[in-house]
Amino acid sequence: MFDLLMKMFGKESAGSKNIAKERLRLVLVHDRVNVSPQFMEVLKDDMIKVISNYMEINEKEMEVSLTNTNSSVALVANIPVHRMKRGGQKD
Repeated sequence: MFDLLMKMFGKESAGSKNIAKERLRLVLVHDRVNVSPQFMEVLKDDMIKVISNYMEINEKEMEVSLTNTNSSVALVANIPVHRMKRGGQKD
């Protein structure tokens, strides 16, 4: 009940504030490097196809983003791995 009142009067939880801040940061980084959200989805799908040849991964919890420092852009991927496949076997 208290949470509902806090939301009604404009107070957000720290978690939702941080999520919104991170989403805005990602949009700005993608905009700076001229990468569309569709491009990021295609990139993520291609990464899943390749990585799945070598390991079982949790695609739903996979996160891919671009980070921008003063002088460079980095591709950052957080990919939960369930297990490694032997010899790069394909399913």
